[in-house]
Amino acid sequence: MFQPEYEKRLLQGLGIPGASGREHSDLRCIPSRARNNWERNYHLTADPNPVIAEQLHNSPYACLLRNELLDSEVSSIDECKRSKNILLDTGDFTEKENIRVFGYGNYTPPNKTARHPFSRISEASRRLLCSPTSAVRRITRLPYKVLDAPELQDDFYLNALDWSSKDILGVGLGCSLYLWSAVDSQVTRLCDLSDEDNLITAVKWHSGGKELAVGTNHGSVAIWDVDREKQISSLSGHISRVTALDWRGNSLASGSRDRSILQRDIRTNTITSCLQGHSQEVCGLQWSPTWEYLASGGNDNRLLIWTAQSPEPLHKFTAHNAAVKALGWSPHKSGLLASGGGTADRCLRFWNVISGQMVQSVDTGSQISNLAWSRNSSELVTTHGFGQPQIVVWRYPSLKQVVNLSGHNRRVIYLAVSPDGKSIVTGGGDETLRFWNVFTERKQPQAPRSALNLFSNIR
Repeated sequence: MFQPEYEKRLLQGLGIPGASGREHSDLRCIPSRARNNWERNYHLTADPNPVIAEQLHNSPYACLLRNELLDSEVSSIDECKRSKNILLDTGDFTEKENIRVFGYGNYTPPNKTARHPFSRISEASRRLLCSPTSAVRRITRLPYKVLDAPELQDDFYLNALDWSSKDILGVGLGCSLYLWSAVDSQVTRLCDLSDEDNLITAVKWHSGGKELAVGTNHGSVAIWDVDREKQISSLSGHISRVTALDWRGNSLASGSRDRSILQRDIRTNTITSCLQGHSQEVCGLQWSPTWEYLASGGNDNRLLIWTAQSPEPLHKFTAHNAAVKALGWSPHKSGLLASGGGTADRCLRFWNVISGQMVQSVDTGSQISNLAWSRNSSELVTTHGFGQPQIVVWRYPSLKQVVNLSGHNRRVIYLAVSPDGKSIVTGGGDETLRFWNVFTERKQPQAPRSALNLFSNIR
């Protein structure tokens, strides 16, 4: 078919070894491809990025192809992510039922929506294309504001920071208590105990944002009227420093190094009950959202659950191997409590106080100094000390980390949540207060609009 000289030059141009000495050959021309050209010529990737592969797998285009080619009936992106019968997820296809190899005549699959005669795509694909897409959540890894906080005590057991419902931050710096307004950034020194050589050890706002409880190193608790900048009462009873405070209406609970928890009625300045259950300093104290349960954590590694009706603890949890300071009740599920352990424990644990059982646990790898739940979503944030001074946002109940934030040069000790539930402020041993946007905003329900409403069409 070819002249011998032309065939020889052709084989030499293809780079076939030994072609120069070949006189007779078949006429099949198989090109030689180098190993490093396969990916370029056939668009292959040897080791794809698993994150990118998952994004491509869950893309609307991939879901649309599954509907049209594999008849997957995926009508939303969430269903596509939950699908488990795709080869990429399971490694095997699920055998479909009622597939006839030799089928004559029209056949409609059972439980399937018939395709519209004028539609080029299936009904599931049409719903997929019309389904709303969720907005991409972006969390800034840098604080949006940093304040200098000189004399902020580097003490794991203190709770000298809180954010009021009126958007005012209260923080104890040494012997002084300062107020910082998040509205106009105005700073006010509410009290100064330097003459008494008395340190501010605990701060807690009333839910109304008018009264502020202040615990001191000498064991006293002062109630301040912030609007008038006046102390309205002074409560005694502890013989050592007060490290934890929490309100229950007109009642104030205080935990101390003297191992006791006192509950007082601030209207009469009387002690209504004294709870004895810890063998060392009480460093965590928080009422449940319904005021039914009181959780207390101590340096004795114990987590106790109290009720207002009994002076004895309802539950005694001893799973932690270090001090329990970080406490947080879930605002979304009744009776769900989260707790964090100190350096020797490092575990974030979840408890069902109704049944008295531990639900979940995860090792965070570092000391947990504080935690707080999001009011708008099923997420919570933890602050960490020795090990890794950082801030971690978790998604519950999967306990996957949403974001990991770092900025403090030393351990993070203090934490407070803004009144809108979107931002947090953290205080560290580096004597700084850092403000972060970590949570989502609550979506306000919108009233349904109707074309029959005459007032909605008036301009």
